[in-house]
Amino acid sequence: MIYFLSDAHIGSRAMDDPLHQLQFVQLLEELAQDASAIYLLGDIFDFWSEYFWRDESKDEYRPLLDCLKGLTDKGIDVHFFIGNHDIWTYGELARRTGMKVHREAELLTIGGKRCMLAHGDGLVPSGYLKQFPKEIQRKIRSFMRLRRLFHNPVAQFFFRLVPPSWGNKIGYDWAKSSRLKELANPCGYKGENREELVLFAKEMEQAQHIDYYIFGHRHIELDLELASGARVIILGDCFRQWTYARMNEQGKLELLCIQEQNN
Repeated sequence: MIYFLSDAHIGSRAMDDPLHQLQFVQLLEELAQDASAIYLLGDIFDFWSEYFWRDESKDEYRPLLDCLKGLTDKGIDVHFFIGNHDIWTYGELARRTGMKVHREAELLTIGGKRCMLAHGDGLVPSGYLKQFPKEIQRKIRSFMRLRRLFHNPVAQFFFRLVPPSWGNKIGYDWAKSSRLKELANPCGYKGENREELVLFAKEMEQAQHIDYYIFGHRHIELDLELASGARVIILGDCFRQWTYARMNEQGKLELLCIQEQNN
C-alpha cells in the first residue's frame, strides 16, 4: 500500500495536546505494517527550521524523527514535501530520517497512475484573484509576498545565522498566530468554481491529463472528480480530522479517517 498524509502541525503552541505527536507516530507505525511508500505532503511540523548552530530544541521531535528513521531503515520509501510551515530544511531532516525531501510540486507515476503531489500553497490558476473583492485580493497578495520571502535563498541564509532560540521564538509565535486564526475561523470548502486547488487542477488539465492531484494545505477533506476524469484529493489534516489517503498496487485511491476506522 501507498499512503499520503499532510498537515499534522506537530509542535504547535496553539494546540495543547501532549499526546498529539505520539498519536501521529502511532498512525505511521500502523500504516508501516503494509506500506511500500509514504508521502508526507507538508506542514508535518508546525515550525521547522535548520540553523548554522546546533539546535537542541529539535529533541522535542525525537519520537517522530526516530519513527521516520525506523520506517526508512525498514526499506519503506518516505517522501517529504515541504509545506509553508516546514520550508526551512537544508539537509538535516533528510539526514536524520532518511526521507527524500521535495521542495517543489512534482509529477510522479505511483501505482501506475500519473500523480501531481504538492503541499498546495502557492498553486493558483491564472486570473484567480479577479473573482475576489479588493480586500480579499490584498490578503492573498500579502500571503504570496510572505511566501516569496520565506522561499528567498538570501532571506533563508540570513535566518540560518540567527541563534536558534531567537529564530524558534519568531517561528513558533508566527505559527501559533496562524493556527489560532484558523482554528477560530476555519475556511471550509469554497465550491468547485472557487477552490483554488481545484481551479489549478482544471487549468493543468487543459495542457495534460493527470490522474490524481493530491494536496494538503487547506485542512479540508475533498475527493472531487473533474470532467476530464482527473480526481482532486485534498487530504484534510492529522490534528483535528485525522484523515489520509491510501492507494493500492493497482492505483485505486481512497480517503480514510482513523476515527471512522476505530468505531
